[in-house]
Amino acid sequence: MIEQDATRVCDLISSRRQVGVRAIVAIAGPPASGKSTLAETVVQSLNAQQGSAVPLAALVPMDGYHLDNRILEARGLLARKGAPETFDAIGFCNAIKGLKSSQHESFHPKFDRQMDLAIANAIAVHPDTPIVVVEGNYLLMDSVPWRTLAEVYTATVFVCPNLEELENRLQYRWIKHGFDPETARQRAKSNDLPNAILVISGSRRADLTLNQN
Repeated sequence: MIEQDATRVCDLISSRRQVGVRAIVAIAGPPASGKSTLAETVVQSLNAQQGSAVPLAALVPMDGYHLDNRILEARGLLARKGAPETFDAIGFCNAIKGLKSSQHESFHPKFDRQMDLAIANAIAVHPDTPIVVVEGNYLLMDSVPWRTLAEVYTATVFVCPNLEELENRLQYRWIKHGFDPETARQRAKSNDLPNAILVISGSRRADLTLNQN
């Protein structure tokens, strides 16, 4: 299933690319939708076709732009981590706009789930890499500042299972982090699921929508 979806995304990218212009591809969707795995698979598939040392594609996840836990705690937002207001949204949008210009190498943060923090400058994008895949929850949101990226994207993909499947996946995430099933369910319902509903209801229509059920 993931390989088939990745192939569909790669075909979309191929149909939208223009010679000499860097393609910025957005893969969006609610938390636990499978967008991260899909984005990684797409980039791996594209780079497997490349014969030179310069990668054909690079991956820049939005998660690297999480605000630090100390800032979130000071603002009373730690329990809401993952909501739109817990990201450096303007910094992220400016960085993605900057990627359209490929005159120099750029560096981007990467989120480490084990340490629960972003690592600065952990992702390098080569100036000659013609495709950048961006992945995250709010990429297609029809609100400021997210909507300012609409003209930047070459192609857009939205990944969304049904709400019941999302809730099960979100609960399982917390169980994997060591929480008992009831606590995991409450955590999913109190923050993750509202964020998921916001993404589903507030995102603009994508060029390609995948269910990932």
